[in-house]
Amino acid sequence: MTREQREHVRELRRNSLLDLGGDLDVQRPLFEQILSSQPVPADAIVQRLDLAGVAALAVTISDAPRPVGTALYFHGGAFALGSANSSLGLVTQIARRSGLRIVTVDYRLAPEHPAPAAATDAATSYEALLDSGIGAGEMIVIGESAGGAVALRLLTSLVAGNRPVPAGAVFLSPWIDLTLAGDSMTTRASVDVAVNREALARRVLDYAGQGAASAREHSPLFDGMRGLPPTLVQVGTYETLLDDSVRLASRLAAADVSVILDITAEVPHVFQGLAPMLDEGALALDRAAQFVRTALAHPARDPLADG
Repeated sequence: MTREQREHVRELRRNSLLDLGGDLDVQRPLFEQILSSQPVPADAIVQRLDLAGVAALAVTISDAPRPVGTALYFHGGAFALGSANSSLGLVTQIARRSGLRIVTVDYRLAPEHPAPAAATDAATSYEALLDSGIGAGEMIVIGESAGGAVALRLLTSLVAGNRPVPAGAVFLSPWIDLTLAGDSMTTRASVDVAVNREALARRVLDYAGQGAASAREHSPLFDGMRGLPPTLVQVGTYETLLDDSVRLASRLAAADVSVILDITAEVPHVFQGLAPMLDEGALALDRAAQFVRTALAHPARDPLADG
């Protein structure tokens, strides 16, 4: 059934009115509507948090065992769309599979709040969790799409500032190169029905401003990677952002960071969020759940050793 599922998903996205590069007055409510179209499951407990002035939502599953740890989650939306609320569908699936408490952050959006506002909010929320008594070794950082850039910049800044790093990191179809230099921007353009170079370029202007230097400055792909925690990177082959993941994994490995690059064939951007209708998405979330449980259970060990 997976090929039929993939074709169904492609058709849905092909016919969607969502345009990542479109007028934000139109696209923001549409983005929220699409991602929030399914009700949050009745057994998901959602609590509002104030993390030193940064709004967030904490998600746990009722009647589940005590959470094995906390994940700090950064949603996608090309730096200009999305919210903690719109991420609840995917976040709830991760919480259910992993046994984690997920804290999804409402970081400030561009263009009203250009870079480094999102990165500042990420650092503030992470430090607030530490101040609340949660140890770094009890935390995982997860970044989805543009939230991957927010998460990666958080991690590299923690190392640069000699701050404690979390037990592990997970990147779901991350967008981490705002220079848009990956070959897949061109080679996958014909199969990616949701994300294209032109749309991303408009959002780069919103977030980083004009000029190649600004785009590179706010591209955490080019940060130093040494000292980052064990990392899982998941991406599909039908993504213009495929090369962001491939290059991230390569740079992490070169910096002696334990990394798993998990590539799934013929699936679209952030396919994990389609788990209810796409078997590959469900299987990828199961692999991510296993990764984070291993990282949290053995923070001094290499999760790669457990396959």
